[in-house]
Amino acid sequence: MRPVPPKASDTPQTWRERFQALRNVPPLLRMVWATSPVLTLSTLLLRGLAALFPLATLWVSKLIIDLVVRAIRHQRFDHSLIWKLLILELLLAVGSDTLGRFISLVDSLLGDRFTNHVTIKLMEHANSLDLVSFEDPVFYDKMERARRQTTARLGMLAGLAAMGQQLITLLSMLSAVIFFYPWLLLLLLAATVPVFLGETRFAMLNYSMLFRYTPERRELDYLRYLGASNESAKEVKIFGLGGYLVDRSRTLFERFYAENRHLAIHRAWHGTLLNLIPTGAYYLAYALIILRALAGALTVGDLTLMVGAFSRARSTMESLVSGLVGVSEQALFIKDLFDFFQTNPTIASPPNALPAPRPIRDGFEFANVWFSYPESAKQVLSGVSFRFHPGERIALVGENGAGKTTLVKLLARLYDPTEGRILLDGVDLREYDVDELRHEVGVIFQDYMRYDMLAAENIAVGRVAQMENTERVQASAEKSLAAEVIRGLPNNYRQMLGRRFEGGVDLSTGQWQKIALARAYMRDAQILILDEPTASLDAKAEFEVYQRFAELTSGKMAVLISHRFSTVRMADRILVLENGRVIEQGSHQQLLALGGTYAELFELQAAGYR
Repeated sequence: MRPVPPKASDTPQTWRERFQALRNVPPLLRMVWATSPVLTLSTLLLRGLAALFPLATLWVSKLIIDLVVRAIRHQRFDHSLIWKLLILELLLAVGSDTLGRFISLVDSLLGDRFTNHVTIKLMEHANSLDLVSFEDPVFYDKMERARRQTTARLGMLAGLAAMGQQLITLLSMLSAVIFFYPWLLLLLLAATVPVFLGETRFAMLNYSMLFRYTPERRELDYLRYLGASNESAKEVKIFGLGGYLVDRSRTLFERFYAENRHLAIHRAWHGTLLNLIPTGAYYLAYALIILRALAGALTVGDLTLMVGAFSRARSTMESLVSGLVGVSEQALFIKDLFDFFQTNPTIASPPNALPAPRPIRDGFEFANVWFSYPESAKQVLSGVSFRFHPGERIALVGENGAGKTTLVKLLARLYDPTEGRILLDGVDLREYDVDELRHEVGVIFQDYMRYDMLAAENIAVGRVAQMENTERVQASAEKSLAAEVIRGLPNNYRQMLGRRFEGGVDLSTGQWQKIALARAYMRDAQILILDEPTASLDAKAEFEVYQRFAELTSGKMAVLISHRFSTVRMADRILVLENGRVIEQGSHQQLLALGGTYAELFELQAAGYR
């Protein structure tokens, strides 16, 4: 289905919102300072010094010209002074060039540090947010806009620094203009205001367009990924999706291009017309300066200084206006960055949080638990109540969408119930420290990750604090039957897995699943949960994995989710879910004797093997 054009809603359109966005500039500057105070202070001092060089150069030129005129008129003076001034101007030129190179060096170093600093902050903040945030497309749009700011705002930082330098230069030039002819200052200001207003309006329209198109730009990135990814290459070729993906990408691109072209043409046309105002003002001022020189109010050196200072002031002011427009435009984008940082998690440890119990004594209790996703009227779980005892293995059975995985996520406190409570040893889960609680839960989901890392690292991520514990990594691999897979790799535990990096080796689905299972054992948690991670294995291989799991979880709390009843029957108790409710529970034999939903599903599956 083709994507629908974006709606022009929820976009900053007013001047008030635009100026409010400028309030994000000081926090950004504080972030730059926090990145590296030494480099920030260095660039400020260097730019402040460099800003004075243009006026100093013009003033020395004025003195040289006045002396040359005196020489032409055969007036007496020290001729060596001309050569001294010429050497001074040479030194100023060399100094200006040297300062410029050092400024570029410092800006480059500061830019690299800032990019890394913001990227790390984004990762840290994203890590603190709830799982439900990552399942919300609106959040993804916000995160995408924020992510783009890590490198896109480097130009703004350089622009802000250049504006500070230009402002000092402008003030120095204006001091020369005011000294000789104060009225020119008003003419200069009057000529600049219309250009600023016009450019600001188009900058605001440009941001509004980019804001509206965030979902479509994210979709375009996804289509590019699908069209050039080793993970999707097989299906793209088999199903002949290449042309479809290209056409869909082209449609999105053409839509972006058409609106951007329309805006760019109007901006160029209006900018050309508005630029006539400062151009006319400049030549009017030029004429006034010449008239004063002809009237004898200015020397030739003064005339040169005035023309140079006014011309430089005009170009500097135009650069400042352009820079201010750019900053005000990019301030809207900075707003996206800080909006993301202001997104707070709802699942967090309370003050004076309790440590997770070790060992667990009474187990878990789901007490009338309801759950629905934000802004969704559908109840995923409806009044679920049951107990989960220490040392017990339970299995969750039900059709897709019955709420099995959601229940597991609530158990690990990846979500909080919409209503009801989940108790651990008689205490609400929300009273415990979140990180400690999750350390006691080892979960392998059906959509487990395949990390493009070393084999040892792929296992050790199950307990990052034990990353260097080789014995624990190898013991976890033995438990999950992944050790045999790893021994067959060229570099064993030091083998890079996946095809993303050079020398990487890809594994079969079954082999990857054993690596993923090793993470759960690496965790050494009190509760182990397998959410259909072996769904792609054949029946024999799955039975071996679950048999091993049953042996190693003896005396521990374990949750099994599987569609295969040969696996489910090893559980001490089976919970049957339907439409978010627990409709049956008991052992395999008890549920068969009950003759309900479980017995019906079992008979249907058994019939397929007859």
